[in-house]
Amino acid sequence: MSRKPTIFSKMIVILVLLLVPVMILYSYTNRVSVQVVEDEIQANSLGQLSFFLQQFDATIEQLAMYTVILSADPHIRKLMDQNESVSYDHLREQYRINKKLSLQSVSSSWLNEITLYLPKQHIMLSSNMYKDYDPQGDVEKFALRQGWIYDIQPQGYSQMPGARFVRQISEPYSATSVDQVAAMIQVAFPVTNISNMLEKVKWEGRSDPFLFSQEFGTIGSTSMDTAAVTEVVAVLKERPLGESGNLIADISMGQVAVFYVKSQQLGWYLVDYAPVESILQPIHRTKAFFYVTIASLLAVGVIAAYLLYRNVQKPIRNLLRGVQMLKKGNLSARIENYPGNEFDFLFLRFNDMAAEIQDLVERVYVEKIRSHEATLKQLQAQINPHFLYNSLFFIINTAKMKDTSAVAAMAQNLAEYYRYTTRMDDNPATLREELQLVKSYLEIHNLRLGRLRYEIDVPHQMLELSLPRLLLQPIVENAIVHGIEKKRGDGLIRVSGYMLEGRNMLMVEDNGAGLSFETMLRLEQKLRLPLKDQTGCGIWNVHQRLQYLFGPDSGLQLSVSPLGGLRVTMIWEEDSAYGVITNS
Repeated sequence: MSRKPTIFSKMIVILVLLLVPVMILYSYTNRVSVQVVEDEIQANSLGQLSFFLQQFDATIEQLAMYTVILSADPHIRKLMDQNESVSYDHLREQYRINKKLSLQSVSSSWLNEITLYLPKQHIMLSSNMYKDYDPQGDVEKFALRQGWIYDIQPQGYSQMPGARFVRQISEPYSATSVDQVAAMIQVAFPVTNISNMLEKVKWEGRSDPFLFSQEFGTIGSTSMDTAAVTEVVAVLKERPLGESGNLIADISMGQVAVFYVKSQQLGWYLVDYAPVESILQPIHRTKAFFYVTIASLLAVGVIAAYLLYRNVQKPIRNLLRGVQMLKKGNLSARIENYPGNEFDFLFLRFNDMAAEIQDLVERVYVEKIRSHEATLKQLQAQINPHFLYNSLFFIINTAKMKDTSAVAAMAQNLAEYYRYTTRMDDNPATLREELQLVKSYLEIHNLRLGRLRYEIDVPHQMLELSLPRLLLQPIVENAIVHGIEKKRGDGLIRVSGYMLEGRNMLMVEDNGAGLSFETMLRLEQKLRLPLKDQTGCGIWNVHQRLQYLFGPDSGLQLSVSPLGGLRVTMIWEEDSAYGVITNS
């Protein structure tokens, strides 16, 4: 028999059931949160890059607009239309335009130079007063090219001795050769502008942004980590790049997240990278804090379980031990250890109750013995001697034939049968016990007759119903004696049960000789009359006890069985007064 779970074990299970879902839920939420944070960080990093690139492109676009603005300037248009190269007015106009180029150049926060080339007039005007190399060189190099051009090795003296970006507008716009170019307005800025700008936008020292081109390489800040950038560029060159995106790269410094956005002005990519660990560091701190919290919660749970065991489980166990000792008949059982809490009152009352029970038992012991002796004599008088004799003769004859299995089966079932029928107490039995008695009884007859089969089909929910003892066996006995034994051939006893509209029903039917309809009616009428000699004592007793205990709607009903014999249906109410009395 399996032990029922204790309150302590239930509390431990509840504690575990509380913690396990929390762990599972956290694991799931942690994965989701990490993914969300990673996506958010990626979006934020791309957003920062995009914002910076917008400012970057806006500055470059402003420089590009200088060429458009100056190409529409009336003084420059007038100078372009003049053929004379040396005159006072012509020189004064050149001076005015040169000053205008200088003013336009200094209006930008970036270092730049704006140059006007008039190839046919052999004139070059520039915001850079030190620019003195042949103007025709830049015209031939850039006049027919569109957009921003990366000039790695500028020619001639300049304020920008290193690499630069150049953009120009040629007149006429439709020129297809350098000879057709009448004028060219050029704006240029050195890459140092970009390096200085990248140096200022290293966000919290965790990033190292740089410009990248598949053709020309990289442009970075003055403190750029060249080795790391070289490895990142090698990864970028292996993959096709869209307008923007991100990727994870494994380089010598570890795993890094790489973000890139394409510049609409230059066509280069603005790239930034950061170690993944530094990005996820807040998440790791949160995870560590959670594990510390879970460990603390587990420790508190263990302490709570210990306190529960010491202050609740142990007192309950002592109380249960005392009750079990009383149940076993040890009326001197007392609880000695007091826990020092609310259980003290229960233990005191238990000891008082045990003392009172012991005193009461001692006072009524003699009377109870006399009552048991009288009950025993009554039950023994009810034993059918022929049934016992036949069973014993079967054992003797079978033993002579050395059929030990049949002898053991008969003895076992006979012992079970008489152990149940001779019980001294008046306590009700469960339907399960009654069915077990019937099974033993049927097994005895099956061994003795050799032609009896039986079927028992009772729903599981009915097996624990309470019933007075020895209600079902007399009906089965009646079916064998008056049905099966009076008919040749194999006999079949079927016991089935079901519940319908608050009523419990047990049917006992056989394939025996059966009764005529008139005989069955007369027998049903006699069941409701006082007992007479010609009335079957067993089934009359069952019917009267059912009506007495469960009400007038309970009792026995007789009908013809589909098996060919008699069907006896035992009916009683589910919520009867008997059940209430028994449970109390």
